[in-house]
Amino acid sequence: MSPESIPKLARGMKLREDKARAQWVVLGPERMFVPDEIALEVIRLLDGTSSLAAIADTLAARYSAPREEILADITTMLDDLAAKGVVTT
Repeated sequence: MSPESIPKLARGMKLREDKARAQWVVLGPERMFVPDEIALEVIRLLDGTSSLAAIADTLAARYSAPREEILADITTMLDDLAAKGVVTT
């Protein structure tokens, strides 16, 4: 995924709060996973209009962290989720 890519949840995938278990989950056809705190922050920013670079900028400002490090980390994470069919561009 390049910094210009505009990632979003793949068709049929949804971020939902599981109130019974007090946690967020990503639901899809015949699958579900519980994102960790960092993945949840990134997934919440996948609006289908923001580029990977813009998401990195947002997170860098929010957490006062190095943008390039965040960009590298979220690129790796989103590439992994894309390979699993959870995220698309």
